[in-house]
Amino acid sequence: MTNNKIGTDHGANRNWTILFLCWIVASVATLGSLFFSEVMGFAPCVLCWYQRICIYPLVLIFGVGLFSFDAGVVKYSLPLAITGWCIALYHTLLYQGVIPKSIQPCSEGVPCTEKYIELLGFLSIPLLSFLAFTAIIALLYLLRRRLAP
Repeated sequence: MTNNKIGTDHGANRNWTILFLCWIVASVATLGSLFFSEVMGFAPCVLCWYQRICIYPLVLIFGVGLFSFDAGVVKYSLPLAITGWCIALYHTLLYQGVIPKSIQPCSEGVPCTEKYIELLGFLSIPLLSFLAFTAIIALLYLLRRRLAP
């Protein structure tokens, strides 16, 4: 019989820490997106909105998972993280010019390739989103492997 609780095996602290790191990454990404749009005044494009739809709920899902120590948090959050990762990958490739602008979904309003910031000369908002989703997926994969019987 397997136990579906994160906090009941000998590595409970490590499992909780991995989930906490997921929550930290999702929270920083959420706060970053709100900072860019609400404080800096950068209008989000369509792809940014889709990525927000994927990242914002993860803060709540991971938060609930931390307090209830439910291993099901992986199966609840992984589809959102993978969907957000795919959108962020597409957005990053579009931003970098790998995907032609003729097939971008941002035909009206804010263009998906708008260059608001480039930290260190290469870290754009789409790339930051991609890195956040990548980190979350990697941590969830690690957690899932640790919880496997």
